Amino acid sequence: MLGAIVGDIVGSCYEWHNIKTTDFPLFSERSRFTDDTVMSVAVWIGLSAGHGDPESSRELLMDAMHIYGRLYPRVGYGGRFAHWLLHGLREPYNSFGNGSAMRVSSAGWLYDSLEDVETYAEISAEVTHNHPEGIKGAQSVAGAIFLARSGATKEEIAAYATSRHGYDLSSSLDDIRPLYRFDVTCQGSVPQALRAFLESETFEDAVRKAVSIGGDSDTIAAIAGSVAEAFYGGVPESVAQEALARLDDRLRAEVRAFQQRTATKRSVSTFS
Repeated sequence: MLGAIVGDIVGSCYEWHNIKTTDFPLFSERSRFTDDTVMSVAVWIGLSAGHGDPESSRELLMDAMHIYGRLYPRVGYGGRFAHWLLHGLREPYNSFGNGSAMRVSSAGWLYDSLEDVETYAEISAEVTHNHPEGIKGAQSVAGAIFLARSGATKEEIAAYATSRHGYDLSSSLDDIRPLYRFDVTCQGSVPQALRAFLESETFEDAVRKAVSIGGDSDTIAAIAGSVAEAFYGGVPESVAQEALARLDDRLRAEVRAFQQRTATKRSVSTFS
């Protein structure tokens, strides 16, 4: 989850000012957390409180999303999601936006089988994003995280996203970058984020490559960062501390709780 938060913060200042290079300051005074971070934390709270029970997890997830949506009302929610939050709705609205994929990272860590990861990723998506593409986006990201933390190779992770979820990952970033434009759909941003991870050499490189294609920079970097964290064994300490310094006490406490909950499932800790 910290990888997603780092990606969100790093990409935040480039979402409306796209750059097409990996050569940029990783953090600046304009770097901030957005809805990607807030809802990633809300999903963690809801799923962990559900203790592996699907119905309880679904209800508690919606509760957490509504609570945190009210606590952080001005962090860049999309229009329909903001309406869902504002009116305290409990019914989904058939979205296939990439919000389901950017907030799902905790599901890739909390469960110990790919089947369970995909089940709870679907639950985390379908409370709002119940369109098949919205569900597929969440499942593919959570599944990639699970495989990455379980020791899968990049080739195996790519094969999973391709064969199980039908994503075409054949285009290189060099092919994607020149013509890529803002696209908030799962189908128009999840494959690109996964490709950024697949071409990366380190965690930081994955985030930089994700930002470099342009488009919805914070969300693409959050998705790529969430998988990269699992694959590379964590977030480098200096990067983690820069990101954590930009959270408030409430969000930092939840990241700490998540790190403690999943400590036995990770080879490198980014929290002392």
